[in-house]
Amino acid sequence: MTTLGCSASDVTTLQGFLGSTANAAGLSQFLCSKFDGVSSQMDATTFAVNNTYLLFSAYLVFAMQLGFAMLCAGSVRAKNTMNIMLTNVLDAACGGISYYIFGFAFAFGTSSHTNGFIGHYNWGLVDIPNTNFDYSFFLFQWAFAIAAAGITSGSIAERTQFVAYLIYSSVLTGFVYPIVSHWLWSTDGWLSASKSLGPGSLLFGTGAIDFAGSGVVHMVGGIAGFWGALIEGPRIGRFDKTGNGMVFRGHSATLVVLGTFLLWFGWYGFNPGSFVKILVPYAGFRGNWTGVGRTAVTTTLSGCSAAITTLFAKRLLDNHWSVLDVCNGLLGGFAAITAGCSVVSPWASIICGFVSAWVLIGLNRLAARLHYDDPLEAAQLHGGCGAWGLIFVGLFAQKNYILQIYGGADDRPHGLFMGGGGKLLAAQILEILCITGWVTLTMAPLFWLLKRFHLLRISPEDEISGMDVTRHGGSAYHHHDGSDHSTHLHSMNGLKRPDEGPTGNYAGV
Repeated sequence: MTTLGCSASDVTTLQGFLGSTANAAGLSQFLCSKFDGVSSQMDATTFAVNNTYLLFSAYLVFAMQLGFAMLCAGSVRAKNTMNIMLTNVLDAACGGISYYIFGFAFAFGTSSHTNGFIGHYNWGLVDIPNTNFDYSFFLFQWAFAIAAAGITSGSIAERTQFVAYLIYSSVLTGFVYPIVSHWLWSTDGWLSASKSLGPGSLLFGTGAIDFAGSGVVHMVGGIAGFWGALIEGPRIGRFDKTGNGMVFRGHSATLVVLGTFLLWFGWYGFNPGSFVKILVPYAGFRGNWTGVGRTAVTTTLSGCSAAITTLFAKRLLDNHWSVLDVCNGLLGGFAAITAGCSVVSPWASIICGFVSAWVLIGLNRLAARLHYDDPLEAAQLHGGCGAWGLIFVGLFAQKNYILQIYGGADDRPHGLFMGGGGKLLAAQILEILCITGWVTLTMAPLFWLLKRFHLLRISPEDEISGMDVTRHGGSAYHHHDGSDHSTHLHSMNGLKRPDEGPTGNYAGV
């Protein structure tokens, strides 16, 4: 904030009333001491407001874990509900430990020898808080890291061993994701749009703009999920012997809609919260608070546009109105706008959502043709729509918004369709290629090794019976899938299964 100051010259106009210059100097000294006190309090207040804003945003992003859990639970069959919800809990827990010990240091650790590829300081939050970071910043970034891990868990749902979740989640949040976030979000990162070395050090004079993580979060989680699902293979019965796809519907549209709205709510911390500070004045722009509001609006419009486009597109293509497809389309619009939410106009965000809906529909059809099985469409939604979001920035980013967020000279490259040339688009495409290559290089071998040592996929018997019963000691519900004929017949005849306790529920529930 602007500092306050005064001197004797500031009160010379009152000299006629004060009687002498000495009196004016004395009054000036008195007033300045008061102003210094007020200025100090304003600095403290500014810090408190900014940290409160960041903490509140972190809480919203963390609440998205509940949204992921509900979305995943509703998208799988009832017999695997407890399993998928437990994996979401463990994503957050394992991610918390690994990001604390290693992840934050790899992502944002700064020292005199920090390089553009990886950070290597602040292990276990040593020397934090400091002039660069406070604890609130760590919490905010941890919430982002576990969001990436949650995306991956949806791709490999209903057929994955529990130990595999623990291993991949720790590696993704503690190493793979932090490296990418260092490239883009650290002031030392080689792809960063706000490098501390100045505009001349930026890639193509602009760096890659990924404001809240279409690439850093969504592509990382989506591509990791793609390799996990591809190496693991489809669920038993998902495709018949002739290659025709069999519909495996999730057991609860209610949970899917609930999860979607929780994620929507959390996105208002995800995108606007990425400003980190709200009390940062910009002459002519009304401060960060205007950028925060604009970001919330563009986020909203992109999701709405994607949802409506999906609704009518699926009606045209499949002759039905599907709430499940609309929910996924909505989330695809959010994933796409996340990169450019702060640097595009509201009208452009509607285009972003419209295109993202068709990207998701097209990738889903391609996945079915290639016999690729992703229960939550996570790789297509987050990976595909996230990549489109990065390209969208290179086309529609506005110069005045880029200067507000990232600074730089008036000739800084911006969106191709906005008259800013192709340099920003080139940087965005390079980000897509680098993220794809990095995640493939790290996560594909990890999933292959898990499969090689029989740690990836559960047994066919467990997969057919459902992991809630075979691995987690019971069912999430007091009733069971219609496919569980033995339970249904026993209940019809008032009998109990051998593995049921005295109340009729599975023993151990």
